[in-house]
Amino acid sequence: MIKNIAVLGAGTMGHGIAETFAMYGFSVNLYETSEKIRNSVMSIIKGELDFAAENELIDKSEVNGIINNIKLFSDLKSAVENADYVIEATPEILELKQNLFRELDGYCKKEAILASNTSSLALNEMMKLVSDERKKRMIVCHWYNPAHLMPIAELSFFGNMNEVTFKEVEALYSKIGKQTVKVLKDVPGLVANRIQQGVAREVFSLIEMGVASPKDIDKALKFGPAFRYATTGQLEVADMGGLDIWCTVGDNLLSVMDNRTEANPILRKKVEEGKLGLKSGEGFFEYTNEASQNFKNDFNKRLIIQLKTSKNYI
Repeated sequence: MIKNIAVLGAGTMGHGIAETFAMYGFSVNLYETSEKIRNSVMSIIKGELDFAAENELIDKSEVNGIINNIKLFSDLKSAVENADYVIEATPEILELKQNLFRELDGYCKKEAILASNTSSLALNEMMKLVSDERKKRMIVCHWYNPAHLMPIAELSFFGNMNEVTFKEVEALYSKIGKQTVKVLKDVPGLVANRIQQGVAREVFSLIEMGVASPKDIDKALKFGPAFRYATTGQLEVADMGGLDIWCTVGDNLLSVMDNRTEANPILRKKVEEGKLGLKSGEGFFEYTNEASQNFKNDFNKRLIIQLKTSKNYI
């Protein structure tokens, strides 16, 4: 049974993963090499928990207990030696992850399950330097940001792990309120990111063509397809509309839609200009310091509302 959790990396994804397990009563060792991040991460987690309490996702009385479930580590061996489940959320650099898993193979219990939060690197490549026995207990478990609010977790089932071990991981994620997606083939982006990129490609193309303003394009998505997607999958939508209709519309539209195989030039130009979005103060929209924090709070509040509502549709 999985009881003790270790999370490697306390950045954007790692701290949220640790926070989620802690919210559900698990003891979590959070490993981070950067002293600066170690010194700030607990206040970030507390801020997110306070916000969750203000919006009635958790009770205010739970906040301190959740924080006490997390212990910070700067030494890798100490962080993982007693863990039953270890998930890394380190930078997407193959060599870094290969060497990390090699170290973990030596430090961890033989029963421990090792996981990666990657969605872009192949599992077979990441586990090249570990023992054959450990390969049977390795898995990709891909979370979405913000990890403590987004309910999805994509779990790999690529043939290296048996069904019993997979079910153990699946049960763990069920205990922390995640909706799991069993991914049967190791393709770049897994499932959710590939769907998201398909939508994004057409959105950026519409902006490039000047079809509508960024604000109106987002409005079309939010109050059109995404309004249904919040509670209904694409295949359900297709069945509801009639597959004959979807086939006809596909024949009419797909030939004139964007089919490029690289990032849109308008997106690349924004990056070159340093207009990176919220983090730089300007992307497709502009954000002052105050507006930036308000946007984050509003974004997370909407996710909390969706998260609470979605429990009625499971």
